[in-house]
Amino acid sequence: MAGREQFRVAVDAMGSDDHPLPEVLGVIQALRQYPIDKAYLVGDENVLHEHLRKANVKGLPLEVVHTDEFIEMTEHPVNAIRKKKRASMRVAMNLVKEGQADGIVTAGNTGAGMALSKLVLGVCEGVDRPTLATVVPTIKGTTIILDVGANVDCKPVHLEQFAIMGWIYSQLVFGIHNPRVALLSIGEEEIKGNDLTKEVHQALKRAHLNFVGNVEGRDVYTGNVDVVVCDGFVGNVALKISEGLITTIMHLLKKELSRNLKTQMGAMLTRSAFRNLKKKLDYSEYGGAPLLGCRYPMIIGHGRSNANAIKNAVRFVRELHLNHIPRRIEEEVAKFMAQRLQQPGEV
Repeated sequence: MAGREQFRVAVDAMGSDDHPLPEVLGVIQALRQYPIDKAYLVGDENVLHEHLRKANVKGLPLEVVHTDEFIEMTEHPVNAIRKKKRASMRVAMNLVKEGQADGIVTAGNTGAGMALSKLVLGVCEGVDRPTLATVVPTIKGTTIILDVGANVDCKPVHLEQFAIMGWIYSQLVFGIHNPRVALLSIGEEEIKGNDLTKEVHQALKRAHLNFVGNVEGRDVYTGNVDVVVCDGFVGNVALKISEGLITTIMHLLKKELSRNLKTQMGAMLTRSAFRNLKKKLDYSEYGGAPLLGCRYPMIIGHGRSNANAIKNAVRFVRELHLNHIPRRIEEEVAKFMAQRLQQPGEV
């Protein structure tokens, strides 16, 4: 272990729609592909060991942590947190808080994950609200959108902090020097939008970020910006529409390519190109959304996460840890807030 930083991960094995099989297989794949010192699978030990017996896990640094409680997707987050003190998501977070793990992965109830992260893990100093950031493919590469569902109602300062966190994340994880930050609105002109976006636009113009102005929904996938900022309501709707559109396009394309012998032959000749396209559009390649602003690295995956998504979520949470994202967020938010307070008329 000498010469590299240690990384241990806690995985909520009861979070996904098809738990725990995706979590078990995904963690095994991650342990075989990445330098990970320890992985904890948190869930019902009887079910987990049944799946593990079917896989070759000999020699892997894997430990099962038992609990027979987990939070359903349909449960109200606050009620579930109150009633289920030993929920798998909470136990996994406790492993991180107690220093046994360095990051957490869950594909469970997003609302519960958000609430428990504040309660158990805490937020970075100076951050009002953590934000979910997701990566989407573009014509030129990738773009980060935040928030995509953690904060439905936001104040201007929240979006300003989201911009900072996205800017840092883009630099440290994706290696983009001075990322271009944009605000999602209904027009490129700064006078367009509602009161929230207008106020945030002015604040970001004064910030020490590379703010390039407003973008419309159609511009998200051009690749002309690196970070797109919005509130969780708008971001989640935009994300779900995008996911639905991608699914529809792939379905229609597959249907057209199988229409007759001529199109089937064309499909065979271009199979590798379509395979590569499908991989770029596959959400599982991005693992999940990091909860930026949390004091410890945390990834919240899609409820439909498969083994590949869990594997990549573990990879992403490892990168957050190795790049010290929480500490860097605290530093940059402190700088921004100090600058903000010095601005005339700012409170």
